[in-house]
Amino acid sequence: MRITLERSNLLKSLNHVHRVVERRNTIPILSNVLLKAEGAALDMKATDLDLEITEGTPAMVEQAGATTVPAHLLYDIVRKLPDGSEVLLATNPDGSTMTVASGRSKFSLQCLPQSDFPDLTAGSFSHAFKIKASDFKMLIDRTQFAISTEETRYYLNGIFLHTIEAGGALKLRAVATDGHRLARADVDAPSGSEGMPGIIIPRKTVGELQKLMDNPDLIIAIEISDSKIRLTIGSIVLTSKLIDGTFPDYQRVIPTANDKEMRIDCQSFAQAVDRVSTISSERGRAVKLALSDGQLLLTVNNPDSGSATEEVAVGYDNDAMEIGFNAKYLLDITAQLSGDDAIFLLADAGSPTLIRDTAGVDALYVLMPMRV
Repeated sequence: MRITLERSNLLKSLNHVHRVVERRNTIPILSNVLLKAEGAALDMKATDLDLEITEGTPAMVEQAGATTVPAHLLYDIVRKLPDGSEVLLATNPDGSTMTVASGRSKFSLQCLPQSDFPDLTAGSFSHAFKIKASDFKMLIDRTQFAISTEETRYYLNGIFLHTIEAGGALKLRAVATDGHRLARADVDAPSGSEGMPGIIIPRKTVGELQKLMDNPDLIIAIEISDSKIRLTIGSIVLTSKLIDGTFPDYQRVIPTANDKEMRIDCQSFAQAVDRVSTISSERGRAVKLALSDGQLLLTVNNPDSGSATEEVAVGYDNDAMEIGFNAKYLLDITAQLSGDDAIFLLADAGSPTLIRDTAGVDALYVLMPMRV
């Protein structure tokens, strides 16, 4: 293999694919990126056996071929080369090493044969549809913070994506929960998604998707089977295994009878919560909300360091009540709201609270209270 390409193109593609590669690997080939030169392009592929990313980039191919080299090492080398430079990639005759040359710099990397590189893309997909990147990004951005990190409940370690009838229309819905909070977002279901299986997209895949969807105008092609999802984003193809488990019936925890409505300016509320929670302990980040007519009093007590209070004006004309929440969870949710105001629908101190956006975004949040 012998090819020349722009450093910027090579770096951009390597930046996308190398992140999938785990830094510590017991299987040597999984530390490598597969490079395949043919036609006028260099195709790169990296995998951790659960997730695979491929991307093509333009190249001047003098001699077609394929090999695999250490992914993080190649990325670091290309990253340190000067801007605007051209990079030559060439394997030696027996394929055991690859030269990376640019200007006066020259590196030699150990290769492993491409025949050893695993392929994740086998299998057929039962459903395929296209969606605007801005819509899909909204679904993921609005829900990913609520993904559980608890490995024992592995079926909560991702976003549940499914179609559902809501308000007389078919919606594509994303849901995530860790048992303490729940996030749900809807967009109109794209044609082709009808009857798709409900799938759980793993946390690592969600994180990679967020980084790849940087152009909101792109159209993403999505293919789904019971065990895999494949997304084509421009020149990038991401294939991922899905979490093999049953997502719980989240509808049961979304309260429908919460009749006490509090409307509050989102920014001033978030800043007040942030200020009073400065005093809270790392372990118990509880903040108490005491509601009365038109007034909200935030209180944090920490037996080791003291206490803090702050008053915020709210739209509230119901019975006085007190309820406690985890301050970090409150801040996570308010960070997702794009409207000026947040609407809290409350029942009592022991019941889950519903939080809605006023910006017309089709998303809602449920937060479990804490004892304070």
